[in-house]
Amino acid sequence: MKFRAHNRSLYSKLKLLVSHNIASPLTHRSQQYSSIAKVRLKWVKNRSLDHVIDTETDLKAACLLKDAIKRSPTGYLTAKSFADWQKLLGLTVPVLRFMRRYPTLYKEFPHAQYANLPCFGLTDTALLLDSHEQSIHQNYANDTVERLCRVLMMMRNRTVPLKSLHPLKWDLGLPDNFEKNFVPKYPDYFRFIKAASGVTCLHLNQWREELAVSALQRSNESGDMGSDYRQFKRGQTALAFPMNFPRGYGAQKKVRAWMEEFQKLPYISPYEESRQIDPNSDLMEKRVVGVLHEILSLTLHKKTKRNYLRSLREELNLPHKFTRLFTRYPGIFYLSLKCKTTTVALREGYQRGKVVNPHPLARHREKFYHVMRTGLIYRNKGENRIPQEMLLNNVEDQIGQDESEEEDSDASESSFEEISELEESSDED
Repeated sequence: MKFRAHNRSLYSKLKLLVSHNIASPLTHRSQQYSSIAKVRLKWVKNRSLDHVIDTETDLKAACLLKDAIKRSPTGYLTAKSFADWQKLLGLTVPVLRFMRRYPTLYKEFPHAQYANLPCFGLTDTALLLDSHEQSIHQNYANDTVERLCRVLMMMRNRTVPLKSLHPLKWDLGLPDNFEKNFVPKYPDYFRFIKAASGVTCLHLNQWREELAVSALQRSNESGDMGSDYRQFKRGQTALAFPMNFPRGYGAQKKVRAWMEEFQKLPYISPYEESRQIDPNSDLMEKRVVGVLHEILSLTLHKKTKRNYLRSLREELNLPHKFTRLFTRYPGIFYLSLKCKTTTVALREGYQRGKVVNPHPLARHREKFYHVMRTGLIYRNKGENRIPQEMLLNNVEDQIGQDESEEEDSDASESSFEEISELEESSDED
């Protein structure tokens, strides 16, 4: 209750007002474009997406703890070893309390030498779920390779520091310990290099032209707008971003006129060279929106933490204050303050609180979360008291029930709730 009150205080005190300075006329490919108008927008809370971010924060923490226990040479972790992981895992409760919530995943036992030191290993159910996860990683390895290639193809010099890629590991669906167990299997695609600063980086060996097609281009090519895409390829028109405005925005004439001007600007693929574009122009702004749209499209859950993207700013050739675009374009992005952090989600990636066309690994994580919730209900009875079929069978029925609950939650989405401008430097994840 204390945390909910804290969140309500944040939402009431902060105010995300988005404004844009008029840029000089745009020049691109010898064409001139007038600057788009200034617009001030209110931030609107989306309870459905906030709920997704809230639940998946715990899901991610549980998965990362499972991987940490599995990596441990002893096969377990002591409470002392993870005492300082709360902020790292994004939890709002101590890690020890979090692990005790889920007896279906973690089994607790005393240390062999120190009786008062709790230790945690993985239950048979958690090991079985992990084996299913590893099978998915093996069966969809080519998909993971292509996703990682696309990420690197957007980077300057096709290179990204490992320290910037690691936080995105779970969002991108990369296997645990991917730099040792996954990347070395594909020497034709990837290699590790040392930057001038001495930082270890992952480098893409060869440009793959067949992958240099953004999610927006692919959706237009295969959807109802195929004719528009063919015209776009001939250089005759611009591609439009799907817009899903919060309630009350779509009918506003000034917003509609602004978006029409924005959509008419040429679409620049995130895989194209952008150094020749005026960094202060509206054309560069649309290019930055396209890059952020593509990065979020590559994540399994169509969302990630804002600070993770900020750490890639130089590699992606983004301006210093690019994160203001998340609130400037509320029809494309949604910014959430849940779980004491700032998360950005792609609106078109969700429908009724669920990811559209989820990846098999994302579906598996739904089952993982179902097992977590079952453990929370039966946590005082012990894992052995819970029938295995309750955990692993009929999971799809439970997921279907969750979908109907999300529909009800979405129907009660709040109306306009104005909060003050969120400073770029105020977020500490």
